[in-house]
Amino acid sequence: MAANSISHCFSLSITILFLYLLLVHCNVTYDRKAIAIDGQKRILFSGSIHYPRSTPEMWEGLIQKAKNGGLDVIDTYVFWNLHEPSPGNYNFEGRYDLVQFIKLVKKAGLYVHLRIGPYICGEWNFGGFPVWLKYVPGISFRTDNEPFKKAIAKFTQKIVQMMKDENLFESQGGPIILSQIENEYEPESKLYGPAGKAYVKWAAKMAVGLNTGVPWVMCKEYDAPDPVINTCNGFYCDYFSPNKPYKPTLWTEAWTGWFSDFGGPNYQRPVEDLAFAVARFIQKGGSFVNYYMYHGGTNFGRTAGGPFITTSYDYDAPIDEYGLIRQPKYDHLKELHKAIKLCEKALLNSDPNIVILGSYEKAHVFSSESGGCAAFLSNYNLRSNAKVTFNNMHYNLPRWSISILPDCRNVVFNTAKVGTEASRVQMVPTNVKIESWETFNEDVHSVDDESSMTVKGLLEQLNITRDTSDYLWYTTSVRISSSESFPRKGTPLTLSIQTAGHGIHVFINGQLSGSAFGTQQKRKFSFTKNINLHPGENKISILSIAVGLPNIGPHFETRNIGVQGPVVLHGLDEGKKDLTWQKWSYKVGLKGEADILGSPNSIPSNDWTRGSLATLKQRPLTWYKAFFNAPGGDDPLALDMSGMGKGQVWINGESIGRYWTISVNGNCSGCSYVGAFRQTKCHFGCGGPTQQWYHVPRSWLKPTRNSLVVFEEIGGDASKISIVKRLTATDK
Repeated sequence: MAANSISHCFSLSITILFLYLLLVHCNVTYDRKAIAIDGQKRILFSGSIHYPRSTPEMWEGLIQKAKNGGLDVIDTYVFWNLHEPSPGNYNFEGRYDLVQFIKLVKKAGLYVHLRIGPYICGEWNFGGFPVWLKYVPGISFRTDNEPFKKAIAKFTQKIVQMMKDENLFESQGGPIILSQIENEYEPESKLYGPAGKAYVKWAAKMAVGLNTGVPWVMCKEYDAPDPVINTCNGFYCDYFSPNKPYKPTLWTEAWTGWFSDFGGPNYQRPVEDLAFAVARFIQKGGSFVNYYMYHGGTNFGRTAGGPFITTSYDYDAPIDEYGLIRQPKYDHLKELHKAIKLCEKALLNSDPNIVILGSYEKAHVFSSESGGCAAFLSNYNLRSNAKVTFNNMHYNLPRWSISILPDCRNVVFNTAKVGTEASRVQMVPTNVKIESWETFNEDVHSVDDESSMTVKGLLEQLNITRDTSDYLWYTTSVRISSSESFPRKGTPLTLSIQTAGHGIHVFINGQLSGSAFGTQQKRKFSFTKNINLHPGENKISILSIAVGLPNIGPHFETRNIGVQGPVVLHGLDEGKKDLTWQKWSYKVGLKGEADILGSPNSIPSNDWTRGSLATLKQRPLTWYKAFFNAPGGDDPLALDMSGMGKGQVWINGESIGRYWTISVNGNCSGCSYVGAFRQTKCHFGCGGPTQQWYHVPRSWLKPTRNSLVVFEEIGGDASKISIVKRLTATDK
C-alpha cells in the first residue's frame, strides 16, 4: 500500500509539474523590443485576410500562400454586424465561421492577431456595427455611454468565450497571440473630450479583465492604458514610438495599397516603396509588421461601406481579390522578410547606432556580443543614387531605398531592386453561353398602393429600412386643377430635391424623369430638373438609394441618409410649392426583393417574361434572369458587367454584390516608387469603369443550370454580360 501511495503521489506530482510547465510554456509577453512567445522574442510579419471577404473553400489556399510569402501571423477583424444581425441572434456559419478560419491558421502553423473591435472601420458597412445598435434607447457610439458599453462588452465577451471554448488563445495552446479592442480611436477621442478618455480606459480594463493570457492592443490610440499596447497604422510608421518605454513598437496596418470607391480611381502602391517603408520601420526598432491587406477579397452582398466603396476590395494586395499571387509585390516582400529574419538576433539584442554617411544617407547598425552585427544602409534622396563607404567597404544605394546587410558587410536585399517580373493578368472569355433570358419590371405605378406607411413630412431612410434594403420609395401627389394655368408663361416647371444621399431616381407619373448621385467626397447633393405635369392628380415617386453605410467618424447614432428636403416645385402661377411637409407614402425595398428574386427558385416562372433583350435596353428598374453552365477548370471567374449601368447581381441566390459602371475620375499620369506614397498618386483605370469585373466564387456554382439574376436600376444591355476567367502570364 505504501509503495502504491508513493507511486501515485509521484505520478500526481509529475502530472502537476507537466501542467505547470505547459502553462508556463504557453505564454505571450512583451518588452520594449518585441512580442515574446513562450519566452522567445520574435520579429513577426503578419498579413490581413478577412474571412468573410472570401469563401471557406479559399481560406486554406490563402493562408498557405501567406505562409509561403514569409508571414508568421494572420490578422483579421471580427465582423459584429455579420455575427449578430439582430439582438441575441448569432450567425457563425459558412463565410462567417470564425472558429474554423482560426483553426485553419493553426493547422498551417501560423499565429493569429484577432482584432475584435467591435468597431472595425475596414470600409465595411456601418464600420462593422449592426444597424440595430443605432436604435438602442439612449445610445451614443464610442464614448462613455452605458448602453453602448453594455452592448460592446457583451459582444466582446461572446467572442472571447468562443475562442476560450475552442482553446484558441496561445495561453491555451492555440494560435491567437494578440487581440485588439477598439480601432483607430485617437481621431475620435479629441472630439469626445473627457468622455472619450473615460471610454478608452473602460474599454482597456474590460478587455484585459477577460483574462485571455495574451496582450491586447489599441491601434492609433496614443494614450492606450497599461498594459494595452498602442500601435501604428499608416503608409509609413518609422516616426512612431509607443506611449511607454517598456512597450514594443508594433505596426498593425502597413497599407499595401488603397481601397476604391465607385467613380474614383484604382490605386497601386509600388512594392519598392512598401518594402522601403517596412525597412525604415524595422531599422527604427519596429518588431511587428502587419500588411493591410495581404489579401483584400470581395465585399459580397451589401457589406461594402463608405459610402460608395466598390464590391472589389482588392487593395493592390500581394494576393489579389481572386486569390492569385500578385507579382512582383508577393516575391519582393518575401525576400524582404528573409533578409530581416537573418538580422533578427542583432535587431532584438541591441539598439541601433546611427552613422551619418552623407547628406541623405545613413547607416543603422545593430551590434551585440550575443547577436552579431546587422546594418541597414539608407538613401532618402528623391533624385539621385548614392555611393557610400561603410566599414571600409563601398556600396551603391539607389534613391529612396535601403540595403540590408545581415553581417554588416554583404548586401542581401535592397528595397528598390526588384527581381521578379510583374504579373500580366488577363480576363479571358470562357465562351460560356448565358441563356433563357427572362425579365421582370418594377411597377412604379403600384408603389403608392403597396406603401407601408403614410405620414406628413420626410422621414430619414435608415430609420425606416433598418438597412434591410438599399432602397426606399418616397411618394407624394400634386394636384393641378384644370383651370390653373401652369407653368407660368415662359417659365419651365422645375422640381428640386435636397437629399442626404446616396442616390435617387425620380419618377413623374411612373416615368423616369432623372437620376442623381452623391460622391465619396460630397455625399449630400441636390436634384434639379424641368418636369412635365398634367391637369389633375400627379404622382411624384423618388427611389432613394443607399450605396453602403458610413464606416468612419464619430456619433454613428446621428448618421442619416435619404431624402431630407426641402422638395420644391418652381414655376407655378403661385410661384413655388413646397412639398416637404405634404403627406408622403413610404415603401421599403423593391417588389423583386420582396419576392426574393435573388434565389434560384423563388418565384414561379410565369411572373417572368421572355422576350428580346434588345427591346429592354436602357429600361430602368428591370430584373433579368438567365442560366448558364459552369466553365471547366479551376481558374477564378468573374462577371463582366461593362454593358450594364448600376444595380445588384446574384448567382444561385448568393449575392455577388453591388455593381456600378461609372467611369473613373482620377489622375492617371504615371507612378513612381520614389517619394512618399499618398492616395493622390499612382492612379489607374482612367477612361473605364472603376470596376468592370465582379468575382464569382467557384464554390457557388453547380456543374449545370446556374441561375444569374440581375437588378438594373438605370438601364443596360444584359446581352453583353459575360463570364470570364482570370489568368496570369504563367497560366497555360
